[in-house]
Amino acid sequence: MDTDTQTPTDAETVDQILTGYSRIKSELGKTIIGQEDVIDEILISLFAGGHVLITGAPGLAKTLLVKSIAEIFDLQFSRIQFTPDLMPADITGTEVLSETDAGRQLRFVPGPVFANIILADEINRTPPKTQAALLEAMQEHQVTAAGQRHPLPQPFFVLATQNPIEMEGTYPLPEAQLDRFMFNVVIDYLPEDQEVAVVQQTTAGGSETIEPLFNAEDVQRFNDLVRKVPAAEDLVRYAVQLAAASRPSQDNTPDFVNEWVSWGAGLRAAQFLVLGAKARTLLRGRSHVTAEDIQAVAAPVLRHRVLVNYRAEAEGMTTQKIIEQLLDHVNPNA
Repeated sequence: MDTDTQTPTDAETVDQILTGYSRIKSELGKTIIGQEDVIDEILISLFAGGHVLITGAPGLAKTLLVKSIAEIFDLQFSRIQFTPDLMPADITGTEVLSETDAGRQLRFVPGPVFANIILADEINRTPPKTQAALLEAMQEHQVTAAGQRHPLPQPFFVLATQNPIEMEGTYPLPEAQLDRFMFNVVIDYLPEDQEVAVVQQTTAGGSETIEPLFNAEDVQRFNDLVRKVPAAEDLVRYAVQLAAASRPSQDNTPDFVNEWVSWGAGLRAAQFLVLGAKARTLLRGRSHVTAEDIQAVAAPVLRHRVLVNYRAEAEGMTTQKIIEQLLDHVNPNA
């Protein structure tokens, strides 16, 4: 076999990830200023093979960030603008009647969901019926139309942006939809100096071109390698205990969860805590998962899975504060 066509070893893939990680940050710096934590969380999710929900007010470069990442990974990119009149078939595709040599036949015309990276822009500006059109695609990586299954290109990621639900004309995402997202990444306003830099950059001449660094095969190898990273049983148990502690009315539920939480995280949260920790481990150049890795991804994994009740809202208790208390309450060494 020609050595140029051989599949890289795991060690070579690790080197490619570590080298590429710093280059990704450099390329993104051409269009995105600041937001280091946001970029880090999105990359962890993509390396782990997960979908990302990006929450933030309009004008914070959510769309530009997703488009820039798609260019870096050189993946087929599709943008879907979610609006109140968008229909499910506008996303997944539809069957049309067409003339063939055998007469008139129904032919499936793929929708924009048939790509590697889907930007679901302002996903919470369309009603839940249309939001749900992504459920099968996100979980099964396929679309079913007229009883026929149509596989999606691999790898497949949904990066959805949403405005804060308090804004006019938004629809809260159903819990089943939220649970499909590995991370909920929150974008906030930049410090003043960085805002000045953004304004200077965007009001000057043309922008720099982003260079692609990886292809689809690379990304799939990265996803496979993340799952090979060892995680000790006690750390997996820690992840399970963190997720379980967020559920009210259970045997070992802490009092503050019973008081302030109406719905907690399910099993998928523990899975994503471990996968996210494994991806973070690789990106930090380490060979095994630590409790710190799990704690670092706890907020993006849990913030859309832990729903506070009216009492918490009245007392100013946020989901972020509850997650911090969970991390203090659950002992990784227990």
